[in-house]
Amino acid sequence: MTGCTLQDAFALLDQLPGATREDNGRYWRLGIGSRTFGYVWEPTRTIGLKQTLAEQLALVAERPETFEVQFTAGGFGWVVVHLEGVERDELAELTFEAWRLTAPAALVEARADRLPR
Repeated sequence: MTGCTLQDAFALLDQLPGATREDNGRYWRLGIGSRTFGYVWEPTRTIGLKQTLAEQLALVAERPETFEVQFTAGGFGWVVVHLEGVERDELAELTFEAWRLTAPAALVEARADRLPR
């Protein structure tokens, strides 16, 4: 496994309609308008992504060396992803799901199920 880079994470994000990234000094905020769906921490090469509670628990149970519980909020389970432990296609799925859980319905409908590449 070669894992992903920070550049992979940003390249995937940049393909999603309405997605933005904001440098807050210690981390990058990934969002759509005022709504957040992820965080990137450059020093630790990790990304925190919004997921369903079930997906959060499944990821952490399956590969605790790659995924960890970040927090839960509003019925969602946020998961920390260690980039060296995922391939780009898996990161694309996780990023897409985080975006889809946050984006306005019109953007989700227009994008359909097309993952970033």
